[in-house]
Amino acid sequence: MPGTGRRPVLRAVGTVTVLACAMLLLVASPAVHASSGLLRLLQMNLCDSGDAGCYTGRAVTEAATVIHADAPDIVTLNEICANDLGDLTPALAGVHLGGTVISAFEADVSSRTGNTVHCRNGQAYGIGILAYLPSPAPDFRRYSGLYPMQEHRGENRAWLCIDASPYISACTTHLADDTVSVALAQCEYLLSTTIPALRTSDPTAPAVVGADLNLRSPAAGPCLPAGYARRDDGGVQEIMTSSDLAVVADERIDLRGATDHPGLLVTLRLAVRR
Repeated sequence: MPGTGRRPVLRAVGTVTVLACAMLLLVASPAVHASSGLLRLLQMNLCDSGDAGCYTGRAVTEAATVIHADAPDIVTLNEICANDLGDLTPALAGVHLGGTVISAFEADVSSRTGNTVHCRNGQAYGIGILAYLPSPAPDFRRYSGLYPMQEHRGENRAWLCIDASPYISACTTHLADDTVSVALAQCEYLLSTTIPALRTSDPTAPAVVGADLNLRSPAAGPCLPAGYARRDDGGVQEIMTSSDLAVVADERIDLRGATDHPGLLVTLRLAVRR
């Protein structure tokens, strides 16, 4: 199923100023790790709604343990409850000196009722991003939207981005889980329509995506723009990056049965421009 080619409606939800320890295919700025040129991205699907068979009640605690151990700069999260971001913020803040941890959340929408989907604990259910920024009080904008193509069963799938120039802009998504053609069309829309629209202010900024695409490798290949590289977890989670960033290392992280997905950690370095 081809993408629509339409320019996405970018819904900016204000300009937010956060203090240290306040409140995620991802666009990353060289300023994130200017000293080393490295950026570490961690992707996890926590299956934390409380309703799915993969729910254990241990995923958030295990995710915090992984963040403490591996010290990522950005964490992209799928199948979470809104309060999970607040629970994981101290873990990310604790592995970085100074600066700020920012977050954003986007709820899934029921295709039947059009209402927000909720976790069993009453919190909104969806996708989220945590990001460490070196500034003590950065401004950032949050963008999100529903895909124009949906399965129209269960949940209408969404994408979520934050733009904290000059430090980072970051996006995550959890694609359709039952129809490959729909998931591919959503992937293409995110990579070829949404992200280019977000990058108009700085089209030279490198781009990375951390997400659960519900496309087993190599099924995601057709939605990658020319020049993009990708790493996967051996299943459906992917981290994809434009040619501005080179993959230094990637690792599948055992979450010890706390969820039905491993973690995927990728270390990136700014590519040398010739």
